[in-house]
Amino acid sequence: MFGLDAFHLARIQFAFTVSFHIIFPAITIGLASYLAVLEGLWLKTKNPAWRSLYHFWSKIFAVNFGMGVVSGLVMAYQFGTNWSGFSQFAGSITGPLLTYEVLTAFFLEAGFLGVMLFGWNKVGPGLHFFSTCMVALGTLISTFWILASNSWMQTPQGHEIVNGVVVPVDWFAVVFNPSFPYRLFHMSIAAFLSSALFVGASAAWHLLRGNKNPAIRKMFSMALWMTLIVAPVQALVGDMHGLNTLEHQPAKIAAIEGHWENPPGEPTPLLLFGWPDMEQERTRYGLEIPALGSLILTHSLDKQVPALKEFPKEDRPNSTIVFWSFRIMVALGLLMMLLGVVALWLRYKQRIYTSRPFLWFALFMGPAGLVAILAGWVTTEVGRQPWVVYGLQRTRDAVSAHGDLQMSVSLLAFIVVYTSVFGVGYSYMVRLIKKGPEEHESYATEEDGRPARPLSAADAEFTSREKH
Repeated sequence: MFGLDAFHLARIQFAFTVSFHIIFPAITIGLASYLAVLEGLWLKTKNPAWRSLYHFWSKIFAVNFGMGVVSGLVMAYQFGTNWSGFSQFAGSITGPLLTYEVLTAFFLEAGFLGVMLFGWNKVGPGLHFFSTCMVALGTLISTFWILASNSWMQTPQGHEIVNGVVVPVDWFAVVFNPSFPYRLFHMSIAAFLSSALFVGASAAWHLLRGNKNPAIRKMFSMALWMTLIVAPVQALVGDMHGLNTLEHQPAKIAAIEGHWENPPGEPTPLLLFGWPDMEQERTRYGLEIPALGSLILTHSLDKQVPALKEFPKEDRPNSTIVFWSFRIMVALGLLMMLLGVVALWLRYKQRIYTSRPFLWFALFMGPAGLVAILAGWVTTEVGRQPWVVYGLQRTRDAVSAHGDLQMSVSLLAFIVVYTSVFGVGYSYMVRLIKKGPEEHESYATEEDGRPARPLSAADAEFTSREKH
């Protein structure tokens, strides 16, 4: 397929499924905590706008949760089908970590999700709020275990190699490996920020259409406060994460910077733009700022950053990819901070709900958080290459012995099925968002003795349009 062998097709297939999957947990993590805040505000104030927002976003959360579970199961199976070498080598580490995620996070989420979605008129307010909080906690616990597993693959420790297989000897060291705290906070904050932009864009769309619903204004205001506060925090955590990566994965930093060699005694410049050429071992068309690379990455003006030529060719990540994926992530982060600052200024001017250019800006920033997450994961995973477990197992040694035809057919099948199935899910979420929260809604009412279903939330107007 396109001249690619089974190894590269397996990598593309996993990247494709991961890219589809990660969008759903990112929204789910943020929305779960957002729902807990909304219900808490409603219990405290009894303001119907908070309840309206809760029921509106719980429907979208339900769709996201379902699609996230389905897409996540496919990824887990791929470890055995496409990456049996990795499973055999490191399954004693990753297997238990994923099991802990199921036993703690997934069971907690599944146990309280039904009460959260269907129990508004079935249980007391306190128990319902507790259920919402438990679902939110479950999403964070899930993040904990997934990031522990991925971080161990980036900075492995707490193990021994016995007969060519990883054997855990210190589970505390395995879980709390050197990069884990930074990855956990970076991903969690990214999920909250992505959800805030998603919520803000939804509100901006309604405001542009003249919807003056108080609930719309509240969710727009909350999203912008969240963006203003969290985006700078994410930048700080990202800087700390970068310093940790420089210590433990210097080749990745060199690839991200497109930095090839260090002239003796000269500080490292910062390349703003350019085109890293892996064959010619140089970055063409580079636009650089002298010494700024040393200042940002080492917090000094004299220390040098490791260069790609200091590593053997077979150990270098693809600088062309990670150079640009990292810059896409950073550029979107700067736009997020700009969105928060402009919102603060317009709030002061009392024009935050009426400035149409700003509302369009907020609308177009809706997917920015998710795109930044995807760019960040590309940077993380491609930057780890050629290792699947950094320094221990190469990616080529982890792949299953499939033929080119088998991988081509399965990849095409994934593209067709994912595009159709999850395309329907995306379109349904868009319909729910267009419907918007209502000021006067019979929340979770009983119909024929059964609780109202979150997935039956599409307005009858849409149904009648489809029939005609």
